[in-house]
Amino acid sequence: MTEAALGDAGAFAGEGDAGLLSPVSASPLVAALTGDRAVLAAILAVESGWAAVLEGAGLAPDGSAAVVASAAEAGRYDVADIALRAQGGANPVIPLLSDLRKKVAALDTAAIGAGEAVHASLTSQDVLDTALMLLARNTVEAVLGDLKRTTAALAALAEEHAGTLCVGRSLTQHSLPFTFGLRAAQWFQGLAAAGRQLEALDLPVQFGGAAGTLAAGTVLTSGSAETPFGLADALASQLGLALAAAPWHTNRLPVTSLGHALASVLDASGKIAADVLFLSRPEVAELAEPRAAGRGVSSAMPHKQNPVLSVLVRSAALQAPGLAAQLHLAAANFNDERPDGAWHIEWPALRQLLALALGAAGHLRELAEGLQVFPDAMRRTLDLGGPLLVAEGVGAAVGPLLQEKDGRNGKQQLQDVVDQTLQAPPAEQAATYRRLLRKAVPAGVLTDLRLQELLDPASYLGQAPEISRRILAAYPEFVPPNTDANGARRG
Repeated sequence: MTEAALGDAGAFAGEGDAGLLSPVSASPLVAALTGDRAVLAAILAVESGWAAVLEGAGLAPDGSAAVVASAAEAGRYDVADIALRAQGGANPVIPLLSDLRKKVAALDTAAIGAGEAVHASLTSQDVLDTALMLLARNTVEAVLGDLKRTTAALAALAEEHAGTLCVGRSLTQHSLPFTFGLRAAQWFQGLAAAGRQLEALDLPVQFGGAAGTLAAGTVLTSGSAETPFGLADALASQLGLALAAAPWHTNRLPVTSLGHALASVLDASGKIAADVLFLSRPEVAELAEPRAAGRGVSSAMPHKQNPVLSVLVRSAALQAPGLAAQLHLAAANFNDERPDGAWHIEWPALRQLLALALGAAGHLRELAEGLQVFPDAMRRTLDLGGPLLVAEGVGAAVGPLLQEKDGRNGKQQLQDVVDQTLQAPPAEQAATYRRLLRKAVPAGVLTDLRLQELLDPASYLGQAPEISRRILAAYPEFVPPNTDANGARRG
């Protein structure tokens, strides 16, 4: 790198990663909850919380917690400098702790010995694991807030379009008559199931000491009524995290479970985005994203209106599996009582998953709340398939009524009708199917009126309305307040 380039890089070193190459997560909220300064603030919150626990237990001088809390204000620290110095110990806690101790000493003007409360009996992994759980808790709360607004919008779409006919697709081809209400309900189900899993997570405190035996904590609490386990529980309460029955330094289920839950949210989000991307193509035009000034534009083509909300959400969904796999790979390689590298590759993967989930959740909420639905286009697409879309239903209803002919039963005769119809040009298939079907089925077996009823796509929706109702009823906490658990609008 040239000197000029190094100088330019240095000028921007303090700005951190603004998300220039990750637009899905480029937002002030994502930066505030998952950025480097958020990580630093979480580490300091753990150290400050621990000082409060020790003082409350009579294991640190009175007034220590206030001094440490003042010294632990994140704005007092140079993130970029700490990141560089972290190379000396392979984690950011070590250089940050050095700076914290200096600031505590400088602020301890009454000489009460507040420094005794800093990091006493802890190890770097206790602090960083707990800090990442704290970071995750704050981010997950924000993700769930957006997610529940999205499911509210999807539930409303499911209700509004319960009878809106469209075509179902299987392996890219038209399959059977469908409803857009059921499609929206299925989107709801995927997101609500993933959200419930995310909401149910326990994000535990970490407290094991240097090798996970609580040896230093045992020394710290000797001669007092406290135990290391009691102190760990108090820290969990102080920070709003879950209790831990035992240290989990090398048992990484809390991390992999979190990663899995985040990836599942992104999976469900990606499914919705993929459907919208297809259904908003000009040649389909059944849906459209909400418009906003400056969004969806092209650098070259003034007529373009790109579905960028779905593009951004899908970009996050496509990244998630690899990041979740990285967490599992790390967990499987947590050798000894603290691993040499596996722990370290967790941090960026977990933080990136949190950032992607939060960024995608905001874009998906906006997409769902403003989604434009075009029922006439859906009906036009459905009509392209014509009566062949209900051939399955016709076969089930009419096949048993036909007598065997030339060694072929009724179902086989009706399959012959379909096969002959498919040989006709697409534009002629609807008329061909009706003609051949009427020829194959005597009027005495099936009246014209009954045949017309069977060929109506609305007559072959199965249990679509009930499926939608059952989906909404299964996730009442994700149904909007003005809709009951059966999907019916209140008031």
